[in-house]
Amino acid sequence: MIWRLLAAMVVVIHFAFAAFCIFGGFLTWRWPRIVWAHLPALAWGSWVEISGSVCPLTPLENHLRELGGAAAYPGDFLVHYLLRALYPPGLTRHVQWLLAAGLLGLNVIAYLEFARRTRGAAARTP
Repeated sequence: MIWRLLAAMVVVIHFAFAAFCIFGGFLTWRWPRIVWAHLPALAWGSWVEISGSVCPLTPLENHLRELGGAAAYPGDFLVHYLLRALYPPGLTRHVQWLLAAGLLGLNVIAYLEFARRTRGAAARTP
Protein backbone atom coordinates (compact mmCIF):
# COMPACT_ATOMS: atom_id res chain seq x y z
CA MET A 1 0.00 0.00 0.00
CA ILE A 2 2.77 2.45 0.94
CA TRP A 3 4.56 1.86 -2.38
CA ARG A 4 1.46 2.72 -4.39
CA LEU A 5 0.95 5.83 -2.30
CA LEU A 6 4.56 6.87 -2.88
CA ALA A 7 4.15 6.21 -6.63
CA ALA A 8 1.03 8.39 -6.63
CA MET A 9 2.97 11.12 -4.84
CA VAL A 10 5.67 10.95 -7.52
CA VAL A 11 2.96 11.34 -10.18
CA VAL A 12 1.62 14.45 -8.43
CA ILE A 13 5.11 15.92 -8.12
CA HIS A 14 5.80 15.08 -11.78
CA PHE A 15 2.60 16.81 -12.94
CA ALA A 16 3.41 19.83 -10.77
CA PHE A 17 6.93 20.01 -12.18
CA ALA A 18 5.67 19.74 -15.77
CA ALA A 19 3.09 22.48 -15.11
CA PHE A 20 5.79 24.63 -13.51
CA CYS A 21 8.00 24.18 -16.59
CA ILE A 22 5.16 25.19 -18.87
CA PHE A 23 3.60 28.05 -16.91
CA GLY A 24 6.27 29.09 -14.39
CA GLY A 25 7.31 32.10 -16.43
CA PHE A 26 3.92 33.63 -15.73
CA LEU A 27 4.41 33.15 -11.97
CA THR A 28 7.33 35.57 -12.15
CA TRP A 29 4.86 38.37 -12.75
CA ARG A 30 3.59 37.96 -9.19
CA TRP A 31 6.70 36.49 -7.53
CA PRO A 32 9.81 37.77 -9.37
CA ARG A 33 12.29 35.69 -7.37
CA ILE A 34 10.74 32.49 -8.68
CA VAL A 35 12.73 33.10 -11.86
CA TRP A 36 15.73 31.46 -10.16
CA ALA A 37 13.81 28.22 -9.74
CA HIS A 38 11.95 28.37 -13.03
CA LEU A 39 14.84 28.91 -15.43
CA PRO A 40 16.67 25.70 -14.39
CA ALA A 41 13.36 23.79 -14.44
CA LEU A 42 12.59 25.15 -17.91
CA ALA A 43 16.07 24.21 -19.12
CA TRP A 44 15.68 20.68 -17.76
CA GLY A 45 12.18 20.23 -19.19
CA SER A 46 13.31 21.52 -22.58
CA TRP A 47 16.36 19.26 -22.54
CA VAL A 48 14.28 16.18 -21.73
CA GLU A 49 11.89 17.01 -24.58
CA ILE A 50 14.54 17.89 -27.17
CA SER A 51 16.92 15.05 -26.35
CA GLY A 52 14.22 12.40 -26.15
CA SER A 53 15.45 11.53 -22.66
CA VAL A 54 13.31 10.12 -19.88
CA CYS A 55 12.93 12.19 -16.73
CA PRO A 56 14.36 10.36 -13.69
CA LEU A 57 10.99 10.59 -11.97
CA THR A 58 9.53 8.12 -14.47
CA PRO A 59 11.77 5.17 -13.53
CA LEU A 60 11.29 6.09 -9.86
CA GLU A 61 7.51 5.95 -10.25
CA ASN A 62 7.71 2.65 -12.13
CA HIS A 63 9.94 1.16 -9.45
CA LEU A 64 7.53 2.20 -6.70
CA ARG A 65 4.59 0.84 -8.70
CA GLU A 66 6.34 -2.51 -9.07
CA LEU A 67 7.16 -2.62 -5.35
CA GLY A 68 3.46 -2.04 -4.72
CA GLY A 69 2.46 -4.93 -6.97
CA ALA A 70 1.31 -2.83 -9.93
CA ALA A 71 2.68 -3.05 -13.43
CA ALA A 72 5.20 -0.52 -14.69
CA TYR A 73 4.46 1.25 -17.94
CA PRO A 74 6.69 1.54 -20.98
CA GLY A 75 7.92 4.89 -22.23
CA ASP A 76 7.99 8.12 -20.33
CA PHE A 77 5.67 10.00 -17.99
CA LEU A 78 4.22 12.43 -20.49
CA VAL A 79 3.47 9.79 -23.07
CA HIS A 80 1.83 7.55 -20.47
CA TYR A 81 -0.31 10.16 -18.70
CA LEU A 82 -0.76 12.91 -21.25
CA LEU A 83 -0.61 11.09 -24.58
CA ARG A 84 -4.01 12.18 -25.82
CA ALA A 85 -3.68 15.70 -24.43
CA LEU A 86 -0.14 16.56 -25.47
CA TYR A 87 1.13 13.98 -27.90
CA PRO A 88 -0.57 13.05 -31.14
CA PRO A 89 -0.58 9.46 -32.39
CA GLY A 90 2.61 8.64 -34.26
CA LEU A 91 4.72 11.12 -32.33
CA THR A 92 7.93 11.87 -34.19
CA ARG A 93 11.14 13.61 -33.18
CA HIS A 94 10.04 16.52 -35.39
CA VAL A 95 6.84 16.89 -33.37
CA GLN A 96 8.84 16.69 -30.12
CA TRP A 97 10.97 19.58 -31.37
CA LEU A 98 7.81 21.53 -32.17
CA LEU A 99 6.47 20.86 -28.66
CA ALA A 100 9.77 22.05 -27.18
CA ALA A 101 9.58 25.17 -29.36
CA GLY A 102 6.06 25.79 -28.08
CA LEU A 103 7.25 25.39 -24.48
CA LEU A 104 10.06 27.84 -25.04
CA GLY A 105 7.91 30.24 -27.07
CA LEU A 106 5.26 30.42 -24.36
CA ASN A 107 7.92 31.17 -21.79
CA VAL A 108 9.59 33.78 -23.99
CA ILE A 109 6.25 35.60 -24.01
CA ALA A 110 6.01 35.31 -20.23
CA TYR A 111 9.56 36.57 -19.71
CA LEU A 112 9.17 39.45 -22.14
CA GLU A 113 6.24 40.65 -20.05
CA PHE A 114 8.24 40.01 -16.88
CA ALA A 115 11.08 42.16 -18.27
CA ARG A 116 8.62 44.91 -19.24
CA ARG A 117 7.13 44.91 -15.74
CA THR A 118 10.57 44.86 -14.12
CA ARG A 119 11.78 47.81 -16.21
CA GLY A 120 8.55 49.67 -15.42
CA ALA A 121 8.96 49.09 -11.71
CA ALA A 122 12.61 50.18 -11.84
CA ALA A 123 11.66 53.37 -13.72
CA ARG A 124 9.07 54.25 -11.04
CA THR A 125 11.57 53.80 -8.20
CA PRO A 126 13.09 57.15 -7.13
